[in-house]
Amino acid sequence: MDQTNQSTNRRIELSPTEWVVLGLLAEGPAHGFAVAKELRAGTDLGRIMTVHRPLVYRALDRLVAAELVEHHHTEPGDAGPNRTLHRPTRRGRGAVNRWLDRPVGHIRELRIEFLLKLRLNERRSRDSTKLITKQRRVLEDTMARLTCDPGTDVVDLWRSHNARAAKSFLDDLNRSHH
Repeated sequence: MDQTNQSTNRRIELSPTEWVVLGLLAEGPAHGFAVAKELRAGTDLGRIMTVHRPLVYRALDRLVAAELVEHHHTEPGDAGPNRTLHRPTRRGRGAVNRWLDRPVGHIRELRIEFLLKLRLNERRSRDSTKLITKQRRVLEDTMARLTCDPGTDVVDLWRSHNARAAKSFLDDLNRSHH
């Protein structure tokens, strides 16, 4: 999960938390507290990945330092200090759009990163058909290899079941998007 800055050849490593924060800011300027509310347990995105407020603020600081997010403006807080609204920079918008269109490399990443991409694409009314097609293609060989007879080894058995579930999930998604 990284993004290369073409103009400076500097490699930026982003965590899933940083990507989802950037993805939420791409929906519209927001302050850290509002982003954290979107990512708390039981919310639409929190069902996929719960992120506590201190980690949201840490992600915002890192995104600002990477020049993917900038301060938009400050507004009075409801009952506390002023709140700084953030928005993605042009570079940040491009990075998040490329991330939203990029398939994950491992079956285990379907559970969080791929689901986040699907949900964020839905929220922005972005079509995920190409992402789903690319995702199936990227994991095709791995899924075929892992769904072969796993024998009795518990790790192989676990991986085989996960691969079958992933294949079924992607097949269902593909049918629902065509």
